[in-house]
Amino acid sequence: MMLRPTTRSCLVSIRSLSSSNLLPALAGNGPNDLLNEVRLLSSRGQLQEALSLFYNTPPQLHSPQTYATLFHECARRGYLQQGLSLHHFMLAHFPNSTSDLFVTNHLINMYSKCGYLQHAQKLFDEMPERNVVSWTALVSGYAQFGQSAVSFRLFSGMLGDRRSRPNEFAFTSVLSSCDDLCGKQLHALLLKMGLDASVYVANALITMYSKNYKVEEAWTLFKSLGYWTQVSWNSMIAGFQLAKLGMHAIGVFVKMHHEGVGFNRATLLSVFSSLCGSNDIEMDLGLKFCFQVYCLSVKTGFISEVEVATAFMKAYSELGGDISEFYHLFLETSCQDIIFWTSMITAFAERDPVKAFSLYRQLLREDLRPDLYTFSIVLKACAGFVTEQHASAIHSQVIKAGFEDDTVLRNALIHAYTRCGSITLSKKVFEEMGCRDLVSWNSVLKAYGLHGKAKEALQLFQQMDLKPDTATFVALLSACSHSGMVEEGLRIFDSMFKDHGIIPQLDHYACMVDILGRAGRITDAEELIRRMPMEPDSVVWSALLGSCRKHGETQLAKIAVSKLKLMEPEKSLGYVQMSNIYSSGGRFNEAGTIRKEMDGSGVKKEPGLSWIEVGNQVHEFASGGRHHPQRDAICTKLQVLIGQLKEIGYVPETSLALHDIEEEHKQEQLFHHSEKMALVFALMNEGNLHCGGNVIRIMKNIRICVDCHNFMKLASDFLQKEIIVRDSNRFHHFKNKICSCNDYW
Repeated sequence: MMLRPTTRSCLVSIRSLSSSNLLPALAGNGPNDLLNEVRLLSSRGQLQEALSLFYNTPPQLHSPQTYATLFHECARRGYLQQGLSLHHFMLAHFPNSTSDLFVTNHLINMYSKCGYLQHAQKLFDEMPERNVVSWTALVSGYAQFGQSAVSFRLFSGMLGDRRSRPNEFAFTSVLSSCDDLCGKQLHALLLKMGLDASVYVANALITMYSKNYKVEEAWTLFKSLGYWTQVSWNSMIAGFQLAKLGMHAIGVFVKMHHEGVGFNRATLLSVFSSLCGSNDIEMDLGLKFCFQVYCLSVKTGFISEVEVATAFMKAYSELGGDISEFYHLFLETSCQDIIFWTSMITAFAERDPVKAFSLYRQLLREDLRPDLYTFSIVLKACAGFVTEQHASAIHSQVIKAGFEDDTVLRNALIHAYTRCGSITLSKKVFEEMGCRDLVSWNSVLKAYGLHGKAKEALQLFQQMDLKPDTATFVALLSACSHSGMVEEGLRIFDSMFKDHGIIPQLDHYACMVDILGRAGRITDAEELIRRMPMEPDSVVWSALLGSCRKHGETQLAKIAVSKLKLMEPEKSLGYVQMSNIYSSGGRFNEAGTIRKEMDGSGVKKEPGLSWIEVGNQVHEFASGGRHHPQRDAICTKLQVLIGQLKEIGYVPETSLALHDIEEEHKQEQLFHHSEKMALVFALMNEGNLHCGGNVIRIMKNIRICVDCHNFMKLASDFLQKEIIVRDSNRFHHFKNKICSCNDYW
């Protein structure tokens, strides 16, 4: 006689067969058994198996608690598509399910955590009754995605709901995105309600003050606490790190260690970060302390975590540590696994892409399998190459490894292809994505802006199906700035808070100063700086200075330069731009004085460098082709090309050259600019170029000059090739005497 299987045995069978997609329908009446099995699978990280089990059991076994469990897991893991499908399934089988407060709260939480705030808001608005969880989930969602004004407004509405008195979590959520003014109002309310004694709330207040650069208030609050948790210490260290007070951050960490309080990954990340770019720490002392914290990281095992290893590498290298010594240091450790190699690649990804790619090849020779994080870092390194061939090679390996649909890697591909000059491939990756997040949209919008396609960026923005964030508007405003779309830029800037509840930050103001200044509206740009609710930073003053250079505005340029000298005394931008402004106006004596002042201050001008990729080798060119083994041959061919271009209208732009040299020598200086040398070298090696030489890609570390810009336009027509130059600001696509920037850069 065959025994009828119990509900529990059916569940066990289903779990064992779930990986083979052999999930039989479950008979019986055991909703609690299903709930327990779903919880078990979810706790093991097997959410897909839990969902498969759920969908293959009769609907009568589906309880509100099971739905809530699955929605909770989707929220925790950021699985928006799975959550949407589950929501649709629930509505199809239980149309009245959204009247269940418990389930609806989990739904709101899921949509909020995944950034689908319109859905969350709609559910919230339609609720027949709400509780503190409903309000807090939505407040937290808006705060998490940078919509601080909406979060604060919603929290204010919560205060008017007698049944939903805000708890500690509600306060900590809204504090996480508050500006200084709103934060102080909340602090006063906390004091009135007697919730300020909560260590969790106090930690949130410390973080809020620190993020708003009110580190003194944060420190006063920290000292007033009667009890410090690990989060308290971490918040204070992070606060000093944000304020670039590295010695203070180190002091707090030392005290924390002496008090016997254990540290975690977040502590180490803040400590290592505080050693980078601090205003109050000497290099030697910082390097010594960096090594001591490294030893603690090794002792506690945290160094095996890729974020910690990466933070150490960044701090060690920025403090002047010898990278080769550092490399050997890591070879002596026992963590030579995929995390180790990924950390090493991360350290070199931006500074030395060639070395990073070499390490990646070595990783493969060690028979290690790259994971998602490895691929994303290698693609970041690929963004530093001149052509897209390295990114394309990694793209193929990503597909082979089965990670083709991963959103993070798709986003990394968009970035890599964009930076390598291929807007076509960036667009293709974006269009083929099944699931796009905010990074996807922001990356492709930024790509359009960098390549001079502002109209396409604005059209794409109209199709965006996610709530934009602060980065979205930086991309849009930057696109308008690159294309001279003043009215569109003003409209977008005004709509940020009005239509989207986003308060403009420093980056947005810098874009607007650039938009107005480039268009010749210098007075409006100056007025905008005066009206800024925060102190302008070096980016804002640099944008104004660039506009002054473009339009010959000397007096305002002097103000901008004086600000830059105070903020970045070691950088040459202010000196060089001021000298150029004087030279353009024929005031060569003043230009000479600026150069002497620059020399006297020990400030060195960043040399102009260009790179071209021939075969699999990157060639570097300095102005004049110094140190290149084929310099003489390049100069000879360059002279021929210059003569041919002069016949079709090329006139050297010598206004910015030194005044005290002959005109002939001025032209010689211009002729030997690094991008011209790179172009000629590419022509000498056409057969080894990517795309068969039809497209020539050149990468440059500083802004392209007017003379080289004119030269490249004519050369593209004469040579019948597309020449793409990536300078420090944007991409210039030269073709048929026209540049994609429309001479607006």
